[in-house]
Amino acid sequence: MKSRIPVVLLACGSFNPITNMHLRLFEVARDHLHQTGLYQVIGGIISPVNDNYRKKDLVAAHHRVAMARLALQTSDWVRVDPWESEQVQWMETVKVLRYRHNIHLAREPVQNELSSTYVRQALSQGHSVKYLLPDAVIAYIKDHNLYTRDSS
Repeated sequence: MKSRIPVVLLACGSFNPITNMHLRLFEVARDHLHQTGLYQVIGGIISPVNDNYRKKDLVAAHHRVAMARLALQTSDWVRVDPWESEQVQWMETVKVLRYRHNIHLAREPVQNELSSTYVRQALSQGHSVKYLLPDAVIAYIKDHNLYTRDSS
C-alpha cells in the first residue's frame, strides 16, 4: 500500500459570519481527497481576512475569529488561525498561501447556494438563520448585536 501525502486544507475569506456551508466544504473536500487514495487530510485551517479588507458590512476580525472558534467547537480537525486577521494590513490570498507553504488550490466540489451576504441580509431584517449557522454563532451574534440594522 502506497503512503498517502499529508494535506492541510486552508480556507481564506471574510467568514462574515461563518456558515454551516463553510464548515461542510471542509468535510466534502476531505472526503474527496481521501477517495483519491493519494492524500491523507491531517487538518484544516480557517483564516479570516484582515479588517483592512474594507468589505461592506465586515464586522471586526475579533468577532469573526470568535464566531469561527465557536462554530468549530465540535471539530477535531479544523481550527481557526487568526494570523491573517492580525496582520497590520490586508494581504492578498496568494501571500497568505506563501506564508502557509506548499499549498495546492482545489475547486469547490459542490454548489454553494448559502452566502454570508444572504445571512447578513436575513439578520438585518430580523429573519431566522437557524440551521444556516451553528447555534453558538447565532448566540454570539445576538449577544454582540452584530448584523442588525442598529449595528450598521
